[in-house]
Amino acid sequence: MFDTTHLHPMMVHFPIALLVLGFFAELLGIACKKQVYMPKISLYLQITGTLGAIAAVITGNFFTLEVKGAAEEILETHENFANITMWIMIVATALRLFLIYKKKEEGPLKWFVFALYGLGTLSVLATGFYGGTLVYDYFIGGF
Repeated sequence: MFDTTHLHPMMVHFPIALLVLGFFAELLGIACKKQVYMPKISLYLQITGTLGAIAAVITGNFFTLEVKGAAEEILETHENFANITMWIMIVATALRLFLIYKKKEEGPLKWFVFALYGLGTLSVLATGFYGGTLVYDYFIGGF
């Protein structure tokens, strides 16, 4: 029988890997102007990472067990960072796609989107840290 509490752990690794890798691809594209494919690679990773973040938040909200005691505060911090990550990346991805659609990818808003992408990357790392703390220090959802 399939246990729905496994859905969240199966989803959470995608936004972490995709958003972090995508941000580094974006940095590489900025640092090496000759890397014409890096912005496209970064965009695809950003889109799929954002979709993964949405899936991770949904599965976390609906398919995880309740936590009591000392772990409850850590879970709240984890959830806050997850929501921050999801909304930052939704805004950053929507703005980036809008700039591409309007053919204004090289305008001043590019740097705003880049900053949002960086904040989203830091936020997903913090989310993963607190999620890992729940699993490894409090044995919630793992082992």
